[in-house]
Amino acid sequence: MEDINMNKNISGGVNAAKGFMANGLNAGIKNNVKKDMALVYSEKPCVAAGVFTTNKVKAAPVKWDYNVVHNSPYAQAVVINSGVANACTGEEGYGYCMDMAETVGNEMKLPKDAVLVASTGVIGRQLPMDIIKEGIKKLPKGLKPDEEAATLAAEAIMTTDTKSKQVAVNFEIDGKVVTVGGMCKGSGMIHPNMATMLCFITTDCMIKKDLLQKALSEIVNDTFNMISVDGDTSTNDSVLLLANGMAENKIIDTEDENYKKFYEALYYIMEELSKKIAGDGEGCKCLFEVRVLNALTKEDAKTMAKSVVCSSLTKAAIYGHDANWGRILCAMGYSGAEFDPELVDIYFESACGRLQIVKDGRADDYSEEEATKILSKEHVIAICDCKQGTFNATAYGCDLTHEYVNINADYRS
Repeated sequence: MEDINMNKNISGGVNAAKGFMANGLNAGIKNNVKKDMALVYSEKPCVAAGVFTTNKVKAAPVKWDYNVVHNSPYAQAVVINSGVANACTGEEGYGYCMDMAETVGNEMKLPKDAVLVASTGVIGRQLPMDIIKEGIKKLPKGLKPDEEAATLAAEAIMTTDTKSKQVAVNFEIDGKVVTVGGMCKGSGMIHPNMATMLCFITTDCMIKKDLLQKALSEIVNDTFNMISVDGDTSTNDSVLLLANGMAENKIIDTEDENYKKFYEALYYIMEELSKKIAGDGEGCKCLFEVRVLNALTKEDAKTMAKSVVCSSLTKAAIYGHDANWGRILCAMGYSGAEFDPELVDIYFESACGRLQIVKDGRADDYSEEEATKILSKEHVIAICDCKQGTFNATAYGCDLTHEYVNINADYRS
């Protein structure tokens, strides 16, 4: 993406934009001291956009939110719980979404169809609604528009995440400062197709609903749909975007230069949040980035990049700091994309430098010691140059460690 004049050094996550407030607390769903419920609220009604899992098994909150995004006149609040996913819970689970929305509505004086609902955690269990309703009654009392409150909310949506994930930027449209901020969670069951991957983005931009949805739907294909931790597409994957218009910019109602500015800012937010998820994959030690360059088509580039980043053998080699480039070329080969293996150049890159390991499909004369140094950093990039076309794509993932197995063997216990 072309880099517009954005201020990327701002804090506040979902509270960075004007008019948004948040809170997070421990309601007792997880029976421990960890925060497990969050609320995001806008002073003014918002136009809403959303992108959801393509898994045929869709959690109750996904169905609820799809209806709110596409059929309600506006949205103004999002209530989230962690610990229980409310997936595979039938009509009872969907009814609990309605109960959550109604309870928020009663506390905040909002119609229930202005309240979005999200859940993350163990699949198949019913929500403990007595605990959740008490949590919802407490959440509004702590709503604040500051960075600390945004962090409380970001922490409350975590499950196996090791850190909260937030980012925000601002930029100008016709002299008005416009802000976009967001938070997300995701560490395992990450292979979105739009993990329990949840993302909430807020903006004070004044923009038409159809253009908001268009931007979100397009950008998700190059960001969240290009990450993978373990190849599992969750029942709960959701990206929700709320715009309250409080920046008071001239409304964006056509795909003009102002739309492009907003698009690029939103792209940055979603790309950074995607990388934060990939870099916090369950048990991971390393963010693994795969860039495919000069492919014949964009789809070929994306297919090969995701094939490499999803390869368990390649991920294990990255964990072992082993420059086993044959696994990369192999993953490109079984991806189904068109390319000539005898033209491919492969490089490894990290904070230690850049090293070519393959030239024209064969091993280059490289130092294994130097390769190991490069692969020992927390962010490793594999660059695969097909040298056939002009299309590029990037995918994000992580290494595959012993800890991943330990976490998922004990997840419910």
